[in-house]
Amino acid sequence: MKFTVIALLVGFCLGADFITDIEYGKMLYKNPRGIGCNRCHGDAGEGTTIAEYKEFDRANKIYHDATLKAPQINRLSLQEFTDAITNPKDVMPTYFLTKDEIIAIYKYIKEINEEEK
Repeated sequence: MKFTVIALLVGFCLGADFITDIEYGKMLYKNPRGIGCNRCHGDAGEGTTIAEYKEFDRANKIYHDATLKAPQINRLSLQEFTDAITNPKDVMPTYFLTKDEIIAIYKYIKEINEEEK
């Protein structure tokens, strides 16, 4: 009995991780730090419209339709993806993700886009 328990513990400790990088990336993509990437970039990183609004043109004194869009991120290289997260622009929030977390999210996005083909 003791041998079985010890063998199970050793096997458990040396076994695979609890979750894969893809599963971890999915968790992070859907809620990395309060709001998920999917809320703006779409479920597969395809990019979405965040808001449509009226913008005032001061020079012509008229309103015109404007749209705030999140860019497509599912076709970026790992370097471009990393740069976009670590050096956010415009309305992109700052996420304090580790290198491993960024890679996990990137792997997840690539994986789900492969599945859709």
